[in-house]
Amino acid sequence: MADIHASAGYAGKRSGRKRRRKHAAPGATAIAAPVRPAGANPIVPIMAPLADHAAEADSGLAVAGAAIPDLAAADLPVAHVYPAHRALPPHRQAYAAIDLGTNNCRLLIARPAGNNFVVIDAFSRTVRLGEGLAQSGRLTDAAMDRALAALQICADKLRRRNVQLARSVATEACRRAVNGAAFIDRVFQETGIRLDVITGQEEARLAVLGCHILLEHGEGPAMIFDIGGGSTELVLVDTIDPVPRILDWQSVPWGVVSLTESIGAIADNPAARAVAYAEMRRLVHDGFAGFAARVAGEHAAHGDPGAIRLLGTSGTVTTLASLHLGLPHYDRSAVDGVFVPATSMRAISQRLARYSPAERIAVPCIGRERSDLVVAGCAILETILDIWPAERLGIADRGIREGILRSLMATASDAEKARLAARRRAAGPSRARTAS
Repeated sequence: MADIHASAGYAGKRSGRKRRRKHAAPGATAIAAPVRPAGANPIVPIMAPLADHAAEADSGLAVAGAAIPDLAAADLPVAHVYPAHRALPPHRQAYAAIDLGTNNCRLLIARPAGNNFVVIDAFSRTVRLGEGLAQSGRLTDAAMDRALAALQICADKLRRRNVQLARSVATEACRRAVNGAAFIDRVFQETGIRLDVITGQEEARLAVLGCHILLEHGEGPAMIFDIGGGSTELVLVDTIDPVPRILDWQSVPWGVVSLTESIGAIADNPAARAVAYAEMRRLVHDGFAGFAARVAGEHAAHGDPGAIRLLGTSGTVTTLASLHLGLPHYDRSAVDGVFVPATSMRAISQRLARYSPAERIAVPCIGRERSDLVVAGCAILETILDIWPAERLGIADRGIREGILRSLMATASDAEKARLAARRRAAGPSRARTAS
């Protein structure tokens, strides 16, 4: 199948407006929202039977039973209501999503546009919050300072864009660090941003909600994965209905930062690099072993390997897809929604694993910033391709932030509908008396 990014709802520049606001982002982007979740967006315990959850639609993803014995229901997500300069109806409000990961800090600000939303501002910075965490179990002062500097920029954008509802999440680094809670408090004191440290379960749910539209049409379960800085999530979904159902999932504490740091320094010679890469593959394989055993029958039942669907969202897959396409520099419009042969992704992964650090730095779309982490991402990706042997891989440059925005907008829209309905009910008797 050809590149499908245009059909996935990315409409490019907005039209019909002669003047931009002073701070309007160039090339504002419309993002399709095929599943509009309703209600308060609770997290549904994934191990419980689907029939037990009337609120499954609230999460945007229906959740089926899964063979994970020790999961419990999480708390409701934290949405921060900011004081606005003026009250606006939900369809005109600005909504924001912040994703503070182990490696990156990312922000999206958007407004609803029918069943889609239009991105009006965005920000991304590599902060390496989890740097050194594998050795010390703590967030370092330097890492926290980098993250705080990025979050201060986010806070400034929230104020400038008059954001009225935002959700800000932190993931594996803050989950694991012994000083993670203290850091969350410091962030609020210094920036006003309330970070919600989400579980691996919620991280997987939001990633799927944000990118599942890019899955190919087909029958049988599909796999969606998210390779992060501190963890990787694999999610098996059923797409029979428009709203995907999560059949099974697994999160392991191996991301590009944590896996790289677990191996430590690698001697700059081919033999040492081969040994290190094999050890990375082993660690990830062992982490996913139980999940791999549970889903083995699902892809075997297909019969036709070409019908197995796989979609990935992460810097690893977007970078490797860029190399497959031969791009001189990263181009989101060329990468988001493209499908790449799995054999090509394996070949690129194995080639990068053999390269010296200097050779990786010289590769377009990698550079110095990604050069020391990309090999761990390759090891994780190859292991995923072992677990779910699809012939090609769908690439998504979207995920948690988009999932958050869809949830926030749906919640606000439903609250507004409920408010209007209550006003009509309250006005009903008075109208009747006036008419009589």
